[in-house]
Amino acid sequence: MTGFEITGASAADMEMIRTWADEEGWNPGDSDRFAFAVADPAGFLVGRIDGEPVACISAVRYGSAFGFIGFYIARPAFRGQGYGIRLWHAGMERLDGRLVGLDGVVDQQDNYRKSGFRSAWNNVRYEGVPRMNGAGAGADGAGAEVVDAASLPFGQLAAYDRRFFPASRDAFLAAWTGLPGRTALAAVRDGRIEGLGVIRPCSGASRIGPLYASTPGIAAALLHRLAEHSPDGAVAVDVPDAHPAATALLAGLGLAPSFEAARMYTGPAPEVELAGMYGVTSLELG
Repeated sequence: MTGFEITGASAADMEMIRTWADEEGWNPGDSDRFAFAVADPAGFLVGRIDGEPVACISAVRYGSAFGFIGFYIARPAFRGQGYGIRLWHAGMERLDGRLVGLDGVVDQQDNYRKSGFRSAWNNVRYEGVPRMNGAGAGADGAGAEVVDAASLPFGQLAAYDRRFFPASRDAFLAAWTGLPGRTALAAVRDGRIEGLGVIRPCSGASRIGPLYASTPGIAAALLHRLAEHSPDGAVAVDVPDAHPAATALLAGLGLAPSFEAARMYTGPAPEVELAGMYGVTSLELG
């Protein structure tokens, strides 16, 4: 491994990492990298041979006790040569002492188990154009009003997000919901947030995440309103299979599974409101 070194990612590297993820078929958001960099600027690592990038990983710290691994990619010509595992160890060392989560693609899940990860649930990507006559379609949110999330106090949005994620991530959330080109909608009733959804453009189907809701009707109402901002109406949502009402809703709306990853942790799964999670925010950062 002469000439191999691990460095922090530059702005240009972040775009490169997005391109690599797209080539893997993961369909990352066009502008996700800007929110990712805000979450933890030092959390993205690149492995290089004589200056040439050959592998990457993200090891993002949240608060003092949680971390998330993502973007674990070695370029095809450099796989099986030990570069990826060196980068993996560097990422895990950065998160030492924390509960660590990841979304493991099928061909890596056994390796993650060897590193101490255990499965909590699977996130199944449901994709397609939501139909109006499916299960839950046409629901008006049972009296909840759908509004632009930017019209709400940010502290209220952050407190709501915290119910579904094991650590505070205010800087990330502000960027994630506010970047140009994406739409963030909230469902509000009697001054309380009862749902939140964000749609963002991608090279493939526009991705929705997060999609939180107190009821299937609110989730359906948000999803349909968000889908109006997809150029061709097609959306993709990563749904926890441990929430059967969510998978039933997406299937009833005519969306079909297209991708799957195991949500895994190095310890007991953190307590989050899984019953209100109809779509996770991101497979890369949780």
